[in-house]
Amino acid sequence: MSDEEHHFESKADAGASKTYPQQAGTIRKNGYIVIKNRPCKVFEVSTSKTGKHGHAKCHFVGIDIFTAKKLEDIVPSSHNCDVPHVNRTDYQLIDISEDGFVSLLTESGDTKDDLRLPTDENLLKQIKDGFAEGKDLVVSVMSAMGEEQICALKDIGPK
Repeated sequence: MSDEEHHFESKADAGASKTYPQQAGTIRKNGYIVIKNRPCKVFEVSTSKTGKHGHAKCHFVGIDIFTAKKLEDIVPSSHNCDVPHVNRTDYQLIDISEDGFVSLLTESGDTKDDLRLPTDENLLKQIKDGFAEGKDLVVSVMSAMGEEQICALKDIGPK
């Protein structure tokens, strides 16, 4: 074998799956679930009794975490459902470009320039107004299943 030492910089998901399996009967309200290949926050769960075919069914109503669309699914409670790995990271806002992209400062001091402004009108207005006033803003970015989007805003005081 080689005498060289190998150093690997670990990033949370080195080719890891975007989802993990979880039994449908154990998924609760405010958890996450994949419905129609979209990551959703569980809004409502109802379970039916076992029928003549022997499966209790779970009826999930979820809201897509990126588009806010309501999605529904019915799964036997003993079967596995996909649950997305959802991460939330805070970045400091540096700049807003003309084409609708934001420049963010990561904890390591690098910049992240591949995110668009959110589509939510209220949040968009808060970010633009706060930035125009010269406030120090921290945005929360939610990521799941290869997608990222700004989902919240914090003001950490004037510059």
